[in-house]
Parts: sequence; structure tokens; C-alpha cells
Amino acid sequence: MSAPSGEPTISEQIRFDERGLVPCVVQDWTTGEVLTLAYMNEEALARTRETGELHLYSRSREQQWHKGEESGNVQAVKALRLDCDGDALLALVEPAGPACHTGERTCFHNGQLDPPAPHEVLALLSRTIAQRALERPNGSYTVELLDDPARIGEKVMEEAAELAQAAREESDRRVDEEAADVVYHVLVLLKSRGRELADAERVLDGRRR
Repeated sequence: MSAPSGEPTISEQIRFDERGLVPCVVQDWTTGEVLTLAYMNEEALARTRETGELHLYSRSREQQWHKGEESGNVQAVKALRLDCDGDALLALVEPAGPACHTGERTCFHNGQLDPPAPHEVLALLSRTIAQRALERPNGSYTVELLDDPARIGEKVMEEAAELAQAAREESDRRVDEEAADVVYHVLVLLKSRGRELADAERVLDGRRR
């Protein structure tokens, strides 16, 4: 989490407020979901950079706070980013468990939750597939596919062909529906191989450079 040689570090650019604090938005590195909003002071920032795990400052308790120290739900920090004014941080993390003290994945679990934002849909679907694989409910189509790897590959090819046909001959709505079918079956295929969508995303990122 160090700056490239010659560039100012986050510590050199950051602007703490009159209390010595800066707000820190915590975001899931893999899914982009916002997990919480907390605060850091200079010591919390230093500990975060030294340990690679998120450290914060609790305004209510007026003390340093190692996120997940008691619950075990630590958050490995993949990147720290600073906003344009230098007075807000973004911490991109890999959470070991729920971010919220209530047990919810994110602290932002109240308010207008339905429909989910577009960027949340794939993360929700991936977690649902993982849950089906773990709990194995009777009658689950996902479980049936996971139990028959050859069938998953066949379904991916079938749905891809239907998507191509829809693109040639059918309405935009049908293209959307067939694309959704392809995405679902690809996610199941990845799960059957112990892979995640993020693994494919990293390949795409490497090709972009």
C-alpha cells in the first residue's frame, strides 16, 4: 500500500479535520459493495498500513479499533485511496465475515433495498449459488447442475447459442433474458470448479493493460 517512487504518500496528502480524524468509506474489494463508514486518525492509518488489516478510530469509545479483533471478522486492506480534496479515504477490503455488528454483511442494510443496485446483483447471485452448494436444498436446479459437471458445460453452450440467436433475430428484451441465463450458468460452472467471477475479472484486467 505504498505510493510509487517519487509520488506523495497518502500520509503526506491526507487532511485530517480539527479533531484529527478523516472519514473512511469501506468497500468490498471484490464486489464493490459499500460495507461501512468509519473514521481514522493518524495512528489508525499507520497501523492499517503496517499490518495490512483495517484499523479505525471509534469516536464513541474514543479509542483505536482493530476491525474484527473480537469477532474475527477482520478486513484485509487491498488498497487505500484518497479523494480529490484529501479529506476522505476509501479502503478497499477483503472481509473475513460480516462488516456490521448486527451480523449483516454491510452496515447499510436499512432503507431502500429493493431493487438492488445493478452492481449488487452478481454478488448476490454468487452468494446464493454458494449457499445452495453448501445447504443443498431438495429440488434446487443449482444443486442438480453442481452434481452433474458435464451438464453445466452443455447448458453454457446451449444458453450461449440461444443468446446469439436472440441477438440475430429477437427483441432487446429477449437478448437481456438470454444473457442473464448465460451469466447464471457461467457462475454455476465457475463454482463447480472452485472459481469465482473475480478470477475471470482479474484475467480481463490483465488483458486491459
